[in-house]
Amino acid sequence: MTSETSRTAGIEIADDYCSRCGICVAVCPFEAISKDEEQNKINLDLDECRVCGLCVTACPLSAINLVYYDVESLTKKVQAEMAEKGAKTLVLSCRGSNPVTFNIEDTLKDENVENFVALRLPCVGRVPPEFYLNNLAAGVEKILVLQCEEDFCRFKKGSKIGINRFELLKEAVDVLGYDPANLIIKKNSLKAVYDTEKCVGCGKCVFICPYDAIVWKDVSTPEIKTEDCMGCGACALVCPHQAIELRGYEFEPVTEIIKNCSNKVAKLKAQGKSPILLFVCQWSEFSALDDVQKGCLTDDVTIIELPCAKGFDPVLVLEALSLGFDGVMAVICPEELCKLEEGTYLGERNFSALKVVLKEYKLDYRFNSFRVSPKYPGEFKAKLEEFKKKISS
Repeated sequence: MTSETSRTAGIEIADDYCSRCGICVAVCPFEAISKDEEQNKINLDLDECRVCGLCVTACPLSAINLVYYDVESLTKKVQAEMAEKGAKTLVLSCRGSNPVTFNIEDTLKDENVENFVALRLPCVGRVPPEFYLNNLAAGVEKILVLQCEEDFCRFKKGSKIGINRFELLKEAVDVLGYDPANLIIKKNSLKAVYDTEKCVGCGKCVFICPYDAIVWKDVSTPEIKTEDCMGCGACALVCPHQAIELRGYEFEPVTEIIKNCSNKVAKLKAQGKSPILLFVCQWSEFSALDDVQKGCLTDDVTIIELPCAKGFDPVLVLEALSLGFDGVMAVICPEELCKLEEGTYLGERNFSALKVVLKEYKLDYRFNSFRVSPKYPGEFKAKLEEFKKKISS
């Protein structure tokens, strides 16, 4: 196992460029950055850091380096896709508000947007003004941001900072001759949806919800308090009649994604390769989810995001193995980095129960779960290679 001291951190402060202004200290939602007045030095506590990137975009001297999502790379990616599609509209969205498994057009149906390029980020609050300005200068006519509600933000201050920055940007583009009306923010948080006709009043959802967002409306009918729901998916997992669903992570569409891999699985096996399916908490690894060309994933790996490990349905592993995948791997956040209450704990509890079942059929070696942190680039790839060797030996 890689030791803490030998890991390469994905974020660092360049002392030579730092002016000790303290802006990063003020914006950090997790108090991971502090200023040592005696030493006149800015210190970063990696144990507390969540790699949200708010400090990076706030730093006026670009003295904080983050391996993910640098402005130049993002701009090139967007412009290449714009040119390919002939699009003039850019849609930015936060992972928390926009799962990859549902059609983003549904969210945009009221915005009169058709041909567009979509870019997903862990938090849109980390997007600096120059990114927007660069794309406007390059010919983008309209920018739409799908942002989590402030109370829903996984990075605490991300939504608030994003909104404030966007309003200031509107004033700037007006002076520069662009129409500020073409810069639009739409709040869009992922919430559980309840079907009263399917509910039998068992109460499992009320018991499992870590946010007390589901309460008894009367003797036999629970009610979801939308304002308190954080979209973790725990209620949907335990519901025996699928009366609760999390938009974008409904059981049937995810199952359909797995089934649609049948041709790919057969082709890989014919080539002598071992197809692997990854279920990845969308907060545990960044680069592999957003840019598969960075080398973490190869053609023998298929990836499906999860909003949180606690919403992971073990039945999906059985579906994948029966379809022909040689191995299934669950990638989740370390407990201290979990964005949703008890996500890691409840997820690993489900994994343990699954392994008991798989062991009875001597299939336990074909499933494994790993805790991975985006703070340490390369950790995800190392765990994946380790699992590949395990199932092929």
